[in-house]
Amino acid sequence: MGVGPHANKIMTIVERVVRECDLPDSCGGFGRDAITLGWEERTHVHGRRRTDGGVEFGASLPRGTVLRSGDCFVLDAERLVVSIVEKPEPVFVISPRGEAESALFAYHIGNRHQPIMIGNGSLVCPDVPGVEQLLQQHRMPYSRAVRPFTPVATTSGHHH
Repeated sequence: MGVGPHANKIMTIVERVVRECDLPDSCGGFGRDAITLGWEERTHVHGRRRTDGGVEFGASLPRGTVLRSGDCFVLDAERLVVSIVEKPEPVFVISPRGEAESALFAYHIGNRHQPIMIGNGSLVCPDVPGVEQLLQQHRMPYSRAVRPFTPVATTSGHHH
């Protein structure tokens, strides 16, 4: 049996995400904190979390939830609103020259089971091992950057 400083502490469990613009009026007097998460952490729906200010809580969110900037957790017991901050991460920014090239590049990236973000005429994928070789192999024009990354979709597996 666990004995220690946290043995009897009840942890708040968050089960839903609220958009900043949809916060209930009852949160008006709540304190504010943030939690800075990388893209993979923003796809984990269950587990223990700690805000940037050190407040611990649990998450049990609906399957498929992807946390984004503008999302909040409401911790009623702590009278706290926790805002999601997308952590800037190393990425490749691919610059297709037109729609056909954009579709072809997205196909090649997806075919290698790499996550992708689409926006502002560019494709973005995380700077992880093997991706640069893929980009060079298919002669995709790219640059490196550090920015928040949120993939178009996340999947729990791949089936043919």
